[in-house]
Amino acid sequence: MTAITPLALPDLLLITPKRHGDARGWFSETWSRRAMLEAGLEVDFVQDNQAFSAKKGTVRGLHFQTAPHAQAKLVRVLRGAIFDVAVDVRPGSGTYGQWAGATLTAEVGEQLFVPRGFAHGYCTLTDDTELAYKVDGLYSPANEGGVIWNDPEVGIAWPLDGEPVLSAKDEILPRLREMPAAQF
Repeated sequence: MTAITPLALPDLLLITPKRHGDARGWFSETWSRRAMLEAGLEVDFVQDNQAFSAKKGTVRGLHFQTAPHAQAKLVRVLRGAIFDVAVDVRPGSGTYGQWAGATLTAEVGEQLFVPRGFAHGYCTLTDDTELAYKVDGLYSPANEGGVIWNDPEVGIAWPLDGEPVLSAKDEILPRLREMPAAQF
């Protein structure tokens, strides 16, 4: 049975599928529409993505897409480990600007469900980290948005030993208070 644990922000879920193991290894059902519907989560994933980061301390994010191409995500690690984070960026939300995070590992198989209206990002905890994630909306460059990874008003406690490895795009994202109001 899959364990579903609500995190500190509404609809942000840590999902840990059960692994069935024997001498050969293990098997895990990583997504089941039926199990998620039973848990009250109705989502129609339309695209699978995969990402690789060579260096520990790589930070990707914080990214989101706005309507009509907003995305919910289901993130899992295939190799290595990440500290996965979501920030509520829904205008008018009672938890606007707050964040929650969880460590996801290939070893255990935890997954993070990030609802629409949340900026998502992660920090790699190991070299050669690979992850896969499902999204319920197609990629739309015109609807991309983001918040700078180190916004002091959001205050994410990233587990970094030094300076992060960042993309040029992620280095110039705005602070939350500079971000235009978005619709999800």
